[in-house]
Amino acid sequence: MLRDGAESPAKTGWPEVVTLAASGAALILAVPQDSLPYVVHWGADPGPQTDTGLHALAVSAIPPRATNGVDTPVVVSILPEGRTGWAGTPGVSGHRSGTSWSPWLRPQRVDVSTIPGEGGHVEIVAADAVAGLEVGLRVEMLETGLVRMQAGVTNTGTGTYTVDAVSLALPVPTRADDLWDFAGRWSKEKVVQRRPFTVGSHVREGRHGRTGADAATLLMAGTADLGFAGGEAWGLHVAFSGNHRVIGERAHSGERLLLGGELLLPGEVELRTGETYETPKIFAVYGAGLDDVASRLHRYLRARPHHPRSPRPVVMNVWEAVYFEHDVEQLVELAALAADVGVERFVLDDGWFGGRRDETSGLGDWVVSSEVWGEGRFRVLVDAVKNRGMQFGLWFEPEMISLDSEIARAHPEWILQVPGRMPVEFRRQQVLDLTHPGAFEHVRDQILALVHEYGIDYIKWDHNRDLIDAGSTLTGRAGVHRQTLATYRLLDAIRSKAPGLEIESCSSGGARIDLEIIDHTDRVWASDCIDAHERQQIQRWTAQLLPPELVGSHIGADRAHTTGRRLDLDFRAATALFGHFGVEWDLRATTAADRAELAAWVSFYKRMRPLIHTGTVVRRDAEQGDLWLHGAVSPDQREALYAVTLRERHVTWPSGRVQLPGLRRDLTYRVQAAGPGSDAPPDERVHPSWWGHGIELSGAVLGDVGVHVPALDPDHSALLHVEATYR
Repeated sequence: MLRDGAESPAKTGWPEVVTLAASGAALILAVPQDSLPYVVHWGADPGPQTDTGLHALAVSAIPPRATNGVDTPVVVSILPEGRTGWAGTPGVSGHRSGTSWSPWLRPQRVDVSTIPGEGGHVEIVAADAVAGLEVGLRVEMLETGLVRMQAGVTNTGTGTYTVDAVSLALPVPTRADDLWDFAGRWSKEKVVQRRPFTVGSHVREGRHGRTGADAATLLMAGTADLGFAGGEAWGLHVAFSGNHRVIGERAHSGERLLLGGELLLPGEVELRTGETYETPKIFAVYGAGLDDVASRLHRYLRARPHHPRSPRPVVMNVWEAVYFEHDVEQLVELAALAADVGVERFVLDDGWFGGRRDETSGLGDWVVSSEVWGEGRFRVLVDAVKNRGMQFGLWFEPEMISLDSEIARAHPEWILQVPGRMPVEFRRQQVLDLTHPGAFEHVRDQILALVHEYGIDYIKWDHNRDLIDAGSTLTGRAGVHRQTLATYRLLDAIRSKAPGLEIESCSSGGARIDLEIIDHTDRVWASDCIDAHERQQIQRWTAQLLPPELVGSHIGADRAHTTGRRLDLDFRAATALFGHFGVEWDLRATTAADRAELAAWVSFYKRMRPLIHTGTVVRRDAEQGDLWLHGAVSPDQREALYAVTLRERHVTWPSGRVQLPGLRRDLTYRVQAAGPGSDAPPDERVHPSWWGHGIELSGAVLGDVGVHVPALDPDHSALLHVEATYR
């Protein structure tokens, strides 16, 4: 179907040109008659163009013929093709016993639907009859300006077609001189990396069988001046929780591409006649600054019909309070203390089931341990929690199995393995093959039995090992691809039978954070490290993908279990505030004064969560990055909450005035110190003169000039609440 008002390509000799535009971003595609679509423009919306102008733009996007190159200009499509002379990464890589390895995919059907200012889609079915391949390609622009792409490869020929890789690509302009992505490890996730976009391929592969603590997450090409508030960024994300690959590729001929797709292990996808391989969804986002990129992703997630709408309850997780030492009397005491400080959801972690007294045994036996919880003691705990007005949550690791377990002894064939050997142990556990119908049903039925018997409201769904030598005993083949899809099916099957159940995706902390797992769960656990100093960085950059209401953020003990660092409660609480707030602290070891202060922070979170969980995230650096600002600005820009944090001692002190971004320039705002203890008399040696009574300034002044903030010590924060002086 042609775009409204366009002339037929057959009449003009030019390709059809389609503009998909929304929220100030645009993707302009040329759709030739004899090849796959190519991108004419991706970036800021240039505004309406005439048909003649669009056709001229499409022609202008075709580069000159390269010196000492092929005799026709090389135009790189969304699914790059080697047969055009493109010498970079191909879109489809595969073969039919060594043949059909370089297809020429010609469009057979094209469907275009556009809504001015609200995006639209282009769907193409292309085929190569000689190679026996058909490819379906869908490119959408969503209302937030996000681009979402997906491809399906179908074997229409005889014999088996092996799919090695399918990579979707978008070009970025030559002013995108830098590449940004993330690195990390357990308890040190989301470490930002920046490097020049040099000639060659910057390849980030995830081979963990899960997204990975070191995942690139969002590969971005940016201008040299890219920051939170300015510059330009073009980003790509593979929405898949298994093996994946993203590439920033700069060719000698000048093209700069971002590519992404699933990373398939040898022989993982072999298509018989009529079978189709469907890629993960690939999300691409353009933004005028890092905050704009994040905002588009956050608005997309918040617009989903299944996005959590109820206030995100204050969570108490007992892992760092008791570890494997489960005792009903102590846990009931902990539940009572949790309720007293205002906790709304109490979660019992690892160690409640089967023979699980430590990390060496029991995984897969999802039945309440009679050794620990006999004589109805588990019901006693559940009732103690619910009678105090709290929800009850329970930890599972459904995709894993201990060799020392009843289920492993009964069904060793349910363990992912290479024939003839067991994979190396990882945290003393192996992986349960969820593609095996018996294993899938075992986990589903045992979890649902507990959910229904005890009225469980919430599951912390953990995943604590990489998928190494993850072969299926059903097929003998590598099994990460099918295992990942089976996990999604299992999550959906459980939620369909327990519609009110909420599920957290935890994977050794933040090792499974992506846009597909979040479509099957309700929040992620950003990191097993709840040291607030480390969490400042982890949460700051997790926010590049996810809004705060989807990111678990807890207050730990004064001495962090993972780092040994000691931090004040005010700083730990102010850090946890900008997420889905919770507590992971043995309240039995606290003083009455500690609990009173904690209760005040819980109460403050409950007042602020409507703003934090709907507001636009804003971030800034000051004092050469030693001072960080993080804020949430309400959708109508009439209210905001900012945290100013000193991360490191700066060479000069005190800091200069701190700008407060995101406000309407034409409104007057009252700025006040916020948070528990903010009403205490200010210390004139530390606080600015306005701190005790507030100050009124315009949004223009607050955004351009700013205000002085307290002279903070490292690892301390000050909160500022800003509200328009009239409604």
